Amino acid sequence: MNRHCSFIIAPLLLALAGCTLMPNYHQPVAPISTSWPESSGHGQIPTNAAPVPAADIGWREFFRDERLQQLIEVALTNNLDLRMAMFNVEQTQALYRVQRNQLIPTVDVNANGTRQRIAFGYAGTGAGSTFQEYNVNLGVASYELDLFGRIRSLKRQALETYFATAEAQKSAQMALVAQVAAAYLTEREVTEQLAVTRQTLKAAQDTYDLTRNRYQAGVASQFDLNAAQTQLQTARTDEAGYEQQLAQADDALVFLLGCPLPKKLAAARPFDPHICLSDIPAGLPSDLLQRRPDVLEAEHQLKAANANIGAARAVFFPTVTLTANAGTASTTLQGLFAPGSAAWLFSPQIVWPIFSMNTAWNELQAVKAANRIEVANYQKTIQAAFKEVADSLAIRDTVLTQLSANRTTVEAVQQNYDLTQARFDNGVASSLDVLAAQQNLYFARQNLIISQYSRLFNLINLYQALGGGWSEHTVQEQPTSSR
Repeated sequence: MNRHCSFIIAPLLLALAGCTLMPNYHQPVAPISTSWPESSGHGQIPTNAAPVPAADIGWREFFRDERLQQLIEVALTNNLDLRMAMFNVEQTQALYRVQRNQLIPTVDVNANGTRQRIAFGYAGTGAGSTFQEYNVNLGVASYELDLFGRIRSLKRQALETYFATAEAQKSAQMALVAQVAAAYLTEREVTEQLAVTRQTLKAAQDTYDLTRNRYQAGVASQFDLNAAQTQLQTARTDEAGYEQQLAQADDALVFLLGCPLPKKLAAARPFDPHICLSDIPAGLPSDLLQRRPDVLEAEHQLKAANANIGAARAVFFPTVTLTANAGTASTTLQGLFAPGSAAWLFSPQIVWPIFSMNTAWNELQAVKAANRIEVANYQKTIQAAFKEVADSLAIRDTVLTQLSANRTTVEAVQQNYDLTQARFDNGVASSLDVLAAQQNLYFARQNLIISQYSRLFNLINLYQALGGGWSEHTVQEQPTSSR
Protein backbone atom coordinates (compact mmCIF):
# COMPACT_ATOMS: atom_id res chain seq x y z
CA MET A 1 0.00 0.00 0.00
CA ASN A 2 2.90 2.42 0.72
CA ARG A 3 4.23 1.88 -2.77
CA HIS A 4 0.86 2.84 -4.22
CA CYS A 5 0.61 6.00 -2.10
CA SER A 6 4.03 7.12 -3.35
CA PHE A 7 2.56 7.54 -6.82
CA ILE A 8 0.34 10.30 -5.42
CA ILE A 9 2.80 11.90 -2.99
CA ALA A 10 5.65 12.15 -5.52
CA PRO A 11 3.85 14.57 -7.88
CA LEU A 12 3.08 16.85 -4.96
CA LEU A 13 6.72 17.05 -3.95
CA LEU A 14 7.79 17.73 -7.52
CA ALA A 15 5.22 20.49 -7.91
CA LEU A 16 6.36 22.20 -4.72
CA ALA A 17 9.93 22.13 -5.95
CA GLY A 18 9.03 23.70 -9.31
CA CYS A 19 10.18 27.14 -10.39
CA THR A 20 8.14 30.05 -11.76
CA LEU A 21 8.84 32.18 -14.82
CA MET A 22 6.71 35.13 -13.69
CA PRO A 23 8.78 38.36 -13.79
CA ASN A 24 9.31 40.33 -10.59
CA TYR A 25 6.78 43.11 -10.17
CA HIS A 26 8.05 46.69 -9.97
CA GLN A 27 5.61 49.49 -9.29
CA PRO A 28 5.77 52.06 -12.10
CA VAL A 29 6.77 55.62 -11.32
CA ALA A 30 3.79 57.83 -10.49
CA PRO A 31 3.73 60.60 -13.17
CA ILE A 32 2.46 63.31 -10.80
CA SER A 33 3.94 66.17 -8.79
CA THR A 34 4.87 65.78 -5.14
CA SER A 35 2.68 68.77 -4.19
CA TRP A 36 -0.70 70.15 -5.23
CA PRO A 37 -0.65 73.04 -7.69
CA GLU A 38 -1.16 76.46 -6.14
CA SER A 39 -4.27 78.41 -7.08
CA SER A 40 -3.63 81.91 -8.39
CA GLY A 41 -4.47 84.54 -5.80
CA HIS A 42 -4.95 82.06 -2.98
CA GLY A 43 -2.84 80.59 -0.24
CA GLN A 44 -0.66 77.56 -0.63
CA ILE A 45 -2.38 74.22 -0.08
CA PRO A 46 -0.79 72.26 2.79
CA THR A 47 0.88 69.06 1.62
CA ASN A 48 1.53 67.46 4.98
CA ALA A 49 0.04 64.13 5.97
CA ALA A 50 -3.42 64.49 7.55
CA PRO A 51 -4.14 63.06 11.03
CA VAL A 52 -7.23 61.36 9.58
CA PRO A 53 -7.06 61.03 5.78
CA ALA A 54 -10.17 62.04 3.87
CA ALA A 55 -10.46 58.50 2.55
CA ASP A 56 -10.93 57.24 6.13
CA ILE A 57 -13.69 59.71 7.02
CA GLY A 58 -16.97 57.81 7.14
CA TRP A 59 -19.85 59.09 5.06
CA ARG A 60 -22.05 59.34 8.16
CA GLU A 61 -19.55 61.75 9.68
CA PHE A 62 -19.08 63.65 6.42
CA PHE A 63 -22.79 64.11 5.64
CA ARG A 64 -24.59 65.55 8.64
CA ASP A 65 -28.13 65.69 7.28
CA GLU A 66 -30.29 62.89 8.71
CA ARG A 67 -32.48 62.61 5.62
CA LEU A 68 -29.44 62.33 3.35
CA GLN A 69 -27.92 59.64 5.57
CA GLN A 70 -31.12 57.62 5.30
CA LEU A 71 -31.15 57.99 1.51
CA ILE A 72 -27.54 56.80 1.23
CA GLU A 73 -28.31 53.81 3.44
CA VAL A 74 -31.26 52.85 1.23
CA ALA A 75 -29.16 53.22 -1.94
CA LEU A 76 -26.36 51.02 -0.59
CA THR A 77 -28.94 48.30 0.00
CA ASN A 78 -30.99 48.52 -3.21
CA ASN A 79 -28.89 50.08 -5.96
CA LEU A 80 -28.47 47.57 -8.79
CA ASP A 81 -25.11 48.85 -10.05
CA LEU A 82 -23.60 48.31 -6.61
CA ARG A 83 -25.25 44.91 -6.38
CA MET A 84 -23.71 43.87 -9.70
CA ALA A 85 -20.31 45.04 -8.46
CA MET A 86 -20.73 42.81 -5.40
CA PHE A 87 -21.66 39.85 -7.60
CA ASN A 88 -18.58 40.48 -9.74
CA VAL A 89 -16.46 40.16 -6.60
CA GLU A 90 -18.14 36.87 -5.70
CA GLN A 91 -17.64 35.57 -9.24
CA THR A 92 -13.93 36.40 -9.44
CA GLN A 93 -13.38 35.00 -5.96
CA ALA A 94 -14.93 31.69 -7.02
CA LEU A 95 -12.87 31.66 -10.24
CA TYR A 96 -9.72 32.24 -8.21
CA ARG A 97 -10.54 29.26 -6.02
CA VAL A 98 -11.12 27.14 -9.11
CA GLN A 99 -7.71 28.12 -10.46
CA ARG A 100 -6.04 27.57 -7.08
CA ASN A 101 -7.42 24.03 -6.94
CA GLN A 102 -5.53 23.21 -10.14
CA LEU A 103 -2.39 22.91 -8.00
CA ILE A 104 -3.92 20.04 -6.02
CA PRO A 105 -4.33 16.63 -7.65
CA THR A 106 -7.89 15.46 -8.06
CA VAL A 107 -8.15 12.12 -6.28
CA ASP A 108 -11.17 10.01 -7.24
CA VAL A 109 -12.56 6.82 -5.78
CA ASN A 110 -14.06 4.66 -8.48
CA ALA A 111 -15.95 1.38 -8.10
CA ASN A 112 -17.60 -0.45 -10.99
CA GLY A 113 -18.71 -3.85 -12.10
CA THR A 114 -19.08 -5.29 -15.59
CA ARG A 115 -21.04 -8.35 -16.64
CA GLN A 116 -21.19 -9.15 -20.36
CA ARG A 117 -22.35 -12.11 -22.47
CA ILE A 118 -20.98 -12.78 -25.95
CA ALA A 119 -23.42 -14.59 -28.22
CA PHE A 120 -20.89 -16.88 -29.96
CA GLY A 121 -17.61 -18.42 -28.96
CA TYR A 122 -14.19 -17.75 -30.43
CA ALA A 123 -14.20 -17.46 -34.25
CA GLY A 124 -17.96 -17.86 -34.32
CA THR A 125 -18.00 -21.47 -33.14
CA GLY A 126 -19.17 -23.00 -29.92
CA ALA A 127 -21.59 -21.76 -27.35
CA GLY A 128 -21.78 -18.19 -26.05
CA SER A 129 -19.87 -17.14 -22.93
CA THR A 130 -20.32 -14.70 -20.06
CA PHE A 131 -17.62 -12.39 -18.66
CA GLN A 132 -17.71 -10.39 -15.48
CA GLU A 133 -15.25 -8.07 -13.74
CA TYR A 134 -15.31 -5.93 -10.59
CA ASN A 135 -12.78 -3.30 -9.50
CA VAL A 136 -12.26 -0.55 -6.90
CA ASN A 137 -9.64 2.16 -7.60
CA LEU A 138 -8.18 5.22 -5.91
CA GLY A 139 -6.43 7.36 -8.50
CA VAL A 140 -5.31 10.67 -9.95
CA ALA A 141 -6.43 11.57 -13.46
CA SER A 142 -4.39 13.91 -15.71
CA TYR A 143 -2.61 15.94 -13.06
CA GLU A 144 -0.19 18.51 -14.51
CA LEU A 145 3.09 18.97 -12.67
CA ASP A 146 3.63 22.72 -12.35
CA LEU A 147 7.38 22.48 -12.92
CA PHE A 148 7.65 25.87 -14.63
CA GLY A 149 4.96 27.81 -12.75
CA ARG A 150 2.27 28.01 -15.44
CA ILE A 151 -0.56 27.10 -13.09
CA ARG A 152 0.84 29.22 -10.28
CA SER A 153 1.09 32.18 -12.63
CA LEU A 154 -2.54 31.70 -13.64
CA LYS A 155 -3.47 31.42 -9.98
CA ARG A 156 -1.75 34.73 -9.26
CA GLN A 157 -3.49 36.29 -12.24
CA ALA A 158 -6.88 35.12 -10.91
CA LEU A 159 -6.02 36.41 -7.44
CA GLU A 160 -5.07 39.87 -8.69
CA THR A 161 -8.23 39.99 -10.80
CA TYR A 162 -10.23 39.19 -7.68
CA PHE A 163 -8.45 41.98 -5.80
CA ALA A 164 -9.17 44.36 -8.70
CA THR A 165 -12.91 43.64 -8.64
CA ALA A 166 -12.93 44.15 -4.87
CA GLU A 167 -11.43 47.62 -5.40
CA ALA A 168 -13.93 48.22 -8.22
CA GLN A 169 -16.71 47.52 -5.74
CA LYS A 170 -15.26 50.17 -3.43
CA SER A 171 -15.16 52.63 -6.33
CA ALA A 172 -18.77 51.81 -7.17
CA GLN A 173 -19.82 52.46 -3.57
CA MET A 174 -17.90 55.74 -3.42
CA ALA A 175 -19.48 56.88 -6.67
CA LEU A 176 -22.94 55.89 -5.46
CA VAL A 177 -22.57 57.77 -2.17
CA ALA A 178 -21.44 60.90 -4.04
CA GLN A 179 -24.19 60.55 -6.66
CA VAL A 180 -26.94 60.18 -4.06
CA ALA A 181 -25.64 63.20 -2.17
CA ALA A 182 -25.41 65.25 -5.38
CA ALA A 183 -28.92 64.18 -6.46
CA TYR A 184 -30.32 65.09 -3.05
CA LEU A 185 -28.63 68.49 -3.09
CA THR A 186 -29.85 69.06 -6.65
CA GLU A 187 -33.40 68.36 -5.49
CA ARG A 188 -32.99 70.81 -2.59
CA GLU A 189 -31.41 73.44 -4.87
CA VAL A 190 -34.22 73.26 -7.41
CA THR A 191 -36.77 73.38 -4.58
CA GLU A 192 -35.28 76.64 -3.31
CA GLN A 193 -35.05 78.07 -6.82
CA LEU A 194 -38.70 77.20 -7.37
CA ALA A 195 -39.64 78.91 -4.09
CA VAL A 196 -37.79 82.09 -5.13
CA THR A 197 -39.46 81.94 -8.55
CA ARG A 198 -42.91 81.66 -6.98
CA GLN A 199 -42.17 84.62 -4.70
CA THR A 200 -41.07 86.59 -7.74
CA LEU A 201 -44.17 85.46 -9.62
CA LYS A 202 -46.40 86.76 -6.81
CA ALA A 203 -44.55 90.08 -6.78
CA ALA A 204 -44.80 90.29 -10.58
CA GLN A 205 -48.54 89.58 -10.38
CA ASP A 206 -49.00 92.33 -7.81
CA THR A 207 -46.99 94.76 -9.95
CA TYR A 208 -49.00 93.86 -13.04
CA ASP A 209 -52.33 94.29 -11.25
CA LEU A 210 -51.28 97.67 -9.90
CA THR A 211 -49.92 98.77 -13.30
CA ARG A 212 -53.14 97.68 -15.00
CA ASN A 213 -55.20 99.69 -12.55
CA ARG A 214 -53.04 102.72 -13.19
CA TYR A 215 -53.31 102.15 -16.93
CA GLN A 216 -57.06 102.05 -16.70
CA ALA A 217 -56.93 105.26 -14.64
CA GLY A 218 -54.81 106.90 -17.32
CA VAL A 219 -51.75 107.20 -15.11
CA ALA A 220 -49.57 104.40 -16.65
CA SER A 221 -48.83 103.93 -20.32
CA GLN A 222 -49.39 100.93 -22.57
CA PHE A 223 -45.62 100.45 -22.56
CA ASP A 224 -45.63 100.11 -18.77
CA LEU A 225 -48.47 97.59 -18.92
CA ASN A 226 -46.74 95.51 -21.60
CA ALA A 227 -43.49 95.45 -19.61
CA ALA A 228 -45.31 94.28 -16.47
CA GLN A 229 -47.16 91.60 -18.41
CA THR A 230 -43.91 90.40 -20.04
CA GLN A 231 -42.20 89.99 -16.68
CA LEU A 232 -45.26 88.18 -15.30
CA GLN A 233 -45.25 85.66 -18.15
CA THR A 234 -41.49 85.20 -17.83
CA ALA A 235 -41.92 84.34 -14.16
CA ARG A 236 -44.64 81.82 -15.04
CA THR A 237 -42.35 80.23 -17.63
CA ASP A 238 -39.53 79.98 -15.08
CA GLU A 239 -41.93 78.39 -12.58
CA ALA A 240 -42.91 75.69 -15.08
CA GLY A 241 -39.26 75.07 -15.92
CA TYR A 242 -38.25 74.61 -12.29
CA GLU A 243 -41.23 72.34 -11.67
CA GLN A 244 -39.99 70.15 -14.52
CA GLN A 245 -36.44 70.15 -13.12
CA LEU A 246 -37.75 69.21 -9.68
CA ALA A 247 -39.64 66.24 -11.11
CA GLN A 248 -36.51 65.10 -12.97
CA ALA A 249 -34.39 65.52 -9.82
CA ASP A 250 -36.83 63.33 -7.87
CA ASP A 251 -36.73 60.69 -10.62
CA ALA A 252 -32.92 60.71 -10.64
CA LEU A 253 -32.85 60.24 -6.87
CA VAL A 254 -35.32 57.34 -7.02
CA PHE A 255 -33.27 55.70 -9.77
CA LEU A 256 -30.12 55.86 -7.65
CA LEU A 257 -31.95 54.46 -4.63
CA GLY A 258 -33.15 51.48 -6.65
CA CYS A 259 -36.62 51.74 -5.06
CA PRO A 260 -39.32 54.35 -4.37
CA LEU A 261 -38.65 56.94 -1.71
CA PRO A 262 -39.30 55.39 1.71
CA LYS A 263 -42.27 56.87 3.54
CA LYS A 264 -40.49 57.09 6.89
CA LEU A 265 -37.81 59.60 5.96
CA ALA A 266 -36.68 62.50 8.09
CA ALA A 267 -38.19 65.80 7.03
CA ALA A 268 -36.22 67.88 4.55
CA ARG A 269 -34.46 70.73 6.31
CA PRO A 270 -33.90 74.29 5.04
CA PHE A 271 -30.57 75.10 3.49
CA ASP A 272 -27.73 74.27 5.84
CA PRO A 273 -24.21 75.37 4.81
CA HIS A 274 -22.79 72.77 7.19
CA ILE A 275 -24.58 69.78 5.69
CA CYS A 276 -21.13 68.54 4.61
CA LEU A 277 -17.88 68.49 6.51
CA SER A 278 -16.01 71.54 5.21
CA ASP A 279 -12.57 70.88 6.69
CA ILE A 280 -11.30 68.15 4.36
CA PRO A 281 -7.54 67.49 4.60
CA ALA A 282 -5.95 67.24 1.17
CA GLY A 283 -2.96 65.25 2.42
CA LEU A 284 -0.11 64.27 0.11
CA PRO A 285 -0.52 63.55 -3.61
CA SER A 286 1.22 60.22 -3.04
CA ASP A 287 -1.65 59.20 -0.75
CA LEU A 288 -3.77 58.67 -3.85
CA LEU A 289 -1.74 55.56 -4.70
CA GLN A 290 -2.93 53.87 -1.51
CA ARG A 291 -6.28 55.59 -0.92
CA ARG A 292 -8.02 55.67 -4.30
CA PRO A 293 -9.71 52.33 -5.12
CA ASP A 294 -9.57 52.98 -8.85
CA VAL A 295 -5.77 53.41 -8.64
CA LEU A 296 -5.47 50.20 -6.61
CA GLU A 297 -7.74 48.44 -9.10
CA ALA A 298 -5.51 49.51 -12.00
CA GLU A 299 -2.44 48.28 -10.12
CA HIS A 300 -4.00 44.88 -9.46
CA GLN A 301 -4.87 44.62 -13.14
CA LEU A 302 -1.23 45.41 -13.90
CA LYS A 303 -0.10 42.67 -11.51
CA ALA A 304 -2.51 40.25 -13.20
CA ALA A 305 -1.01 41.10 -16.60
CA ASN A 306 2.47 40.61 -15.12
CA ALA A 307 1.44 37.13 -13.92
CA ASN A 308 0.16 36.28 -17.39
CA ILE A 309 3.71 36.72 -18.70
CA GLY A 310 4.84 33.87 -16.47
CA ALA A 311 2.11 31.62 -17.84
CA ALA A 312 3.02 32.54 -21.43
CA ARG A 313 6.71 31.83 -20.81
CA ALA A 314 5.95 28.41 -19.36
CA VAL A 315 4.42 27.34 -22.67
CA PHE A 316 7.94 27.07 -24.14
CA PHE A 317 8.79 24.22 -21.76
CA PRO A 318 7.52 20.65 -21.56
CA THR A 319 4.24 19.87 -19.85
CA VAL A 320 4.32 16.79 -17.61
CA THR A 321 0.99 15.13 -16.90
CA LEU A 322 0.51 12.18 -14.57
CA THR A 323 -2.23 9.57 -14.45
CA ALA A 324 -2.11 7.01 -11.63
CA ASN A 325 -4.43 4.74 -9.75
CA ALA A 326 -4.23 1.83 -7.33
CA GLY A 327 -6.92 -0.62 -6.25
CA THR A 328 -8.25 -4.14 -6.62
CA ALA A 329 -9.84 -6.10 -9.48
CA SER A 330 -11.47 -9.50 -9.68
CA THR A 331 -13.76 -11.55 -11.87
CA THR A 332 -15.95 -12.29 -8.87
CA LEU A 333 -17.42 -9.98 -6.30
CA GLN A 334 -16.29 -12.27 -3.47
CA GLY A 335 -12.67 -12.21 -4.61
CA LEU A 336 -12.49 -8.40 -4.98
CA PHE A 337 -10.32 -7.93 -1.89
CA ALA A 338 -8.71 -11.39 -1.88
CA PRO A 339 -4.91 -11.77 -1.93
CA GLY A 340 -3.49 -11.21 -5.39
CA SER A 341 -6.29 -8.92 -6.53
CA ALA A 342 -4.23 -5.73 -6.24
CA ALA A 343 -3.88 -3.65 -9.43
CA TRP A 344 -2.21 -0.31 -10.21
CA LEU A 345 -1.47 2.01 -13.07
CA PHE A 346 1.15 4.76 -13.47
CA SER A 347 1.14 6.66 -16.77
CA PRO A 348 3.30 9.83 -17.06
CA GLN A 349 3.11 11.93 -20.23
CA ILE A 350 5.46 14.65 -21.48
CA VAL A 351 4.38 17.09 -24.19
CA TRP A 352 6.81 19.61 -25.64
CA PRO A 353 5.39 21.95 -28.33
CA ILE A 354 8.50 22.03 -30.49
CA PHE A 355 6.72 22.79 -33.75
CA SER A 356 4.45 25.50 -32.29
CA MET A 357 7.20 27.69 -30.87
CA ASN A 358 6.40 30.47 -33.32
CA THR A 359 2.81 30.62 -32.09
CA ALA A 360 3.96 30.56 -28.46
CA TRP A 361 6.43 33.37 -29.19
CA ASN A 362 3.73 35.57 -30.74
CA GLU A 363 1.40 34.85 -27.83
CA LEU A 364 4.13 35.91 -25.40
CA GLN A 365 4.66 39.17 -27.31
CA ALA A 366 0.92 39.83 -27.15
CA VAL A 367 0.91 39.23 -23.39
CA LYS A 368 3.88 41.58 -22.94
CA ALA A 369 2.09 44.24 -25.00
CA ALA A 370 -0.98 43.80 -22.78
CA ASN A 371 1.28 44.33 -19.77
CA ARG A 372 2.61 47.58 -21.23
CA ILE A 373 -0.97 48.70 -21.85
CA GLU A 374 -1.79 48.08 -18.19
CA VAL A 375 1.27 50.12 -17.16
CA ALA A 376 0.00 53.04 -19.22
CA ASN A 377 -3.52 52.58 -17.86
CA TYR A 378 -2.18 52.56 -14.29
CA GLN A 379 -0.24 55.79 -14.81
CA LYS A 380 -3.20 57.39 -16.60
CA THR A 381 -5.48 56.49 -13.67
CA ILE A 382 -3.05 58.18 -11.28
CA GLN A 383 -2.97 61.30 -13.44
CA ALA A 384 -6.77 61.39 -13.62
CA ALA A 385 -7.01 61.05 -9.83
CA PHE A 386 -4.48 63.86 -9.34
CA LYS A 387 -6.41 66.08 -11.76
CA GLU A 388 -9.72 65.48 -9.95
CA VAL A 389 -8.24 66.47 -6.61
CA ALA A 390 -6.35 69.45 -8.07
CA ASP A 391 -9.50 70.72 -9.81
CA SER A 392 -11.55 70.43 -6.62
CA LEU A 393 -8.89 72.25 -4.62
CA ALA A 394 -8.68 75.00 -7.24
CA ILE A 395 -12.45 75.47 -7.18
CA ARG A 396 -12.73 75.42 -3.38
CA ASP A 397 -11.40 78.94 -2.70
CA THR A 398 -13.01 80.38 -5.83
CA VAL A 399 -16.44 79.15 -4.79
CA LEU A 400 -16.04 80.75 -1.36
CA THR A 401 -15.15 84.06 -2.99
CA GLN A 402 -18.16 83.89 -5.29
CA LEU A 403 -20.42 82.96 -2.39
CA SER A 404 -19.30 85.94 -0.33
CA ALA A 405 -19.75 88.29 -3.30
CA ASN A 406 -23.24 86.95 -4.06
CA ARG A 407 -24.34 87.40 -0.43
CA THR A 408 -23.25 91.04 -0.54
CA THR A 409 -24.98 91.51 -3.88
CA VAL A 410 -28.28 90.10 -2.60
CA GLU A 411 -28.21 92.42 0.42
CA ALA A 412 -27.57 95.47 -1.78
CA VAL A 413 -30.15 94.52 -4.42
CA GLN A 414 -32.75 93.75 -1.75
CA GLN A 415 -32.31 97.21 -0.25
CA ASN A 416 -32.56 98.77 -3.71
CA TYR A 417 -35.77 96.81 -4.43
CA ASP A 418 -37.35 97.84 -1.12
CA LEU A 419 -36.54 101.49 -1.76
CA THR A 420 -37.82 101.35 -5.35
CA GLN A 421 -41.04 99.65 -4.26
CA ALA A 422 -41.60 102.29 -1.61
CA ARG A 423 -40.99 105.08 -4.16
CA PHE A 424 -43.41 103.39 -6.56
CA ASP A 425 -46.09 103.12 -3.88
CA ASN A 426 -45.69 106.86 -3.24
CA GLY A 427 -45.92 107.67 -6.94
CA VAL A 428 -42.30 108.77 -7.25
CA ALA A 429 -40.82 105.80 -9.20
CA SER A 430 -42.30 104.25 -12.31
CA SER A 431 -43.38 100.66 -12.74
CA LEU A 432 -40.39 100.13 -15.03
CA ASP A 433 -38.09 100.97 -12.14
CA VAL A 434 -39.89 98.41 -9.98
CA LEU A 435 -39.71 95.76 -12.68
CA ALA A 436 -35.98 96.35 -13.15
CA ALA A 437 -35.31 96.16 -9.41
CA GLN A 438 -37.51 93.11 -9.13
CA GLN A 439 -35.66 91.34 -11.94
CA ASN A 440 -32.26 92.20 -10.46
CA LEU A 441 -33.31 90.81 -7.10
CA TYR A 442 -34.59 87.64 -8.72
CA PHE A 443 -31.31 87.00 -10.56
CA ALA A 444 -29.23 87.87 -7.48
CA ARG A 445 -31.15 85.42 -5.27
CA GLN A 446 -30.90 82.67 -7.87
CA ASN A 447 -27.15 83.23 -8.22
CA LEU A 448 -26.79 83.07 -4.45
CA ILE A 449 -28.58 79.70 -4.35
CA ILE A 450 -26.36 78.39 -7.14
CA SER A 451 -23.16 79.49 -5.38
CA GLN A 452 -24.34 78.06 -2.04
CA TYR A 453 -24.92 74.64 -3.52
CA SER A 454 -21.84 74.86 -5.76
CA ARG A 455 -19.77 74.99 -2.59
CA LEU A 456 -21.49 71.84 -1.31
CA PHE A 457 -21.04 70.07 -4.65
CA ASN A 458 -17.36 71.00 -4.56
CA LEU A 459 -16.97 69.48 -1.08
CA ILE A 460 -18.59 66.25 -2.26
CA ASN A 461 -16.35 66.09 -5.33
CA LEU A 462 -13.24 66.69 -3.22
CA TYR A 463 -14.33 64.04 -0.70
CA GLN A 464 -14.80 61.47 -3.47
CA ALA A 465 -11.61 62.50 -5.30
CA LEU A 466 -9.57 61.89 -2.14
CA GLY A 467 -11.04 58.39 -1.81
CA GLY A 468 -13.83 59.04 0.69
CA GLY A 469 -17.16 57.27 0.81
CA TRP A 470 -16.20 53.59 1.06
CA SER A 471 -16.59 53.46 4.85
CA GLU A 472 -19.76 54.13 6.81
CA HIS A 473 -17.92 55.37 9.89
CA THR A 474 -14.56 57.07 10.28
CA VAL A 475 -11.66 54.62 10.44
CA GLN A 476 -9.57 55.42 13.47
CA GLU A 477 -5.81 55.21 13.04
CA GLN A 478 -4.33 52.27 14.88
CA PRO A 479 -1.67 53.30 17.44
CA THR A 480 1.82 52.16 16.54
CA SER A 481 3.51 49.89 19.06
CA SER A 482 6.72 51.20 20.58
CA ARG A 483 9.81 49.12 20.19
